[in-house]
Amino acid sequence: MTGSPPQDQGMDLHVEALTRTFGTTTALDRVTFTAPAGRFLVLLGPSGSGKSTLLRCLAGIDRADTGTIRLGERILAGGHAAFVPPERRDLAMVFQDYALWPHMTALANVGFALRRRALGAAETRRRAAAMLERVGLADRSGHYPHQMSGGQQQRVALARALVGAPRLLLFDEPLSNLDADLRERLRVEIASLTREAGATAVYITHDQTEALALADEIGVMHNGSLLQYGSPQDIYRRPASPLVARFTGMAGEMNGVVEMDEHTGDHTIIRVRVADGLLSASATERILPGTPVTILIRPAATSLAPCSSGQGIPGVIRDTAYRGHGYDHVVETARGVRLTGVHDPRAWPREDQVRLVVDPAGCLALPCGDQKPGLAMRPGSIR
Repeated sequence: MTGSPPQDQGMDLHVEALTRTFGTTTALDRVTFTAPAGRFLVLLGPSGSGKSTLLRCLAGIDRADTGTIRLGERILAGGHAAFVPPERRDLAMVFQDYALWPHMTALANVGFALRRRALGAAETRRRAAAMLERVGLADRSGHYPHQMSGGQQQRVALARALVGAPRLLLFDEPLSNLDADLRERLRVEIASLTREAGATAVYITHDQTEALALADEIGVMHNGSLLQYGSPQDIYRRPASPLVARFTGMAGEMNGVVEMDEHTGDHTIIRVRVADGLLSASATERILPGTPVTILIRPAATSLAPCSSGQGIPGVIRDTAYRGHGYDHVVETARGVRLTGVHDPRAWPREDQVRLVVDPAGCLALPCGDQKPGLAMRPGSIR
């Protein structure tokens, strides 16, 4: 081995109807998806959504009650096959709390992942040293965990996961214990090193910004169900429900009634009568006039204008926060609807009367009857 893992080592990960209960609580409710070989899947959801239980089932740390897990053509759990223990699943895991052996150096921790290989001490040491160099820790190989920062320890954990060239890499919120700047830098390293390794990756987080930045595919989870599965662009631009939209970042939402729609090519723009006036929004399909809808508004779709402009709908600035690249505002409409994260290059004083301008390309209208959380998948993603 030259120190570089094979570029085609990943395999399709198939999860079908996976269910896990704890007493009367359903932690996983018939979860089904396919993560293509070599792709980076992020499971996004709040605490209690089931994403950690799903990861533990993939790792073999926990057993689902029913359902099947398959890596390539090999059944890991379910079906007529015996349950495959974690050490025989050809996977590696990066934990939130690093999980390094405190009595071992960085080099020994990474080399420990190769203990089941008949490599010999010299080859094990060479591979471990090469992997530490890849994560930028060649000069820390002789350090113990307590002698390293949190970011350095997580790099050691990443090197340990990668050194054995596993076909499946699992990440259990690995950045949540780090400060914001370090999280961003290590996120880039995780993404580049994982894709370079070629492994199929499953990463869990509650941070929508992290999910959108890392993922090839995102699965949004809530109360044990997979609400939507697709590309980051699909999830953000075409959320299957208000719940998905809220969890992936919204300025706010407004209820109204459709007055008219206009279908142009692949787009449907509708005009909606809301309490404070008329708004335009996008729709994934034609919605008949008179239909009650909820307009889901992304922060990027909002802007501010003076009252004299006559644009948009009237509102009042309730709060202003400096964000470095400009200012975020909380705007309250005349009927009490509040929108957050309304960006503008300049600060509008609190209690100023303004006009809230909304770009229809950043708004999605859903009929009120379609707002119950459901399963929405990109074609070709399901087996």
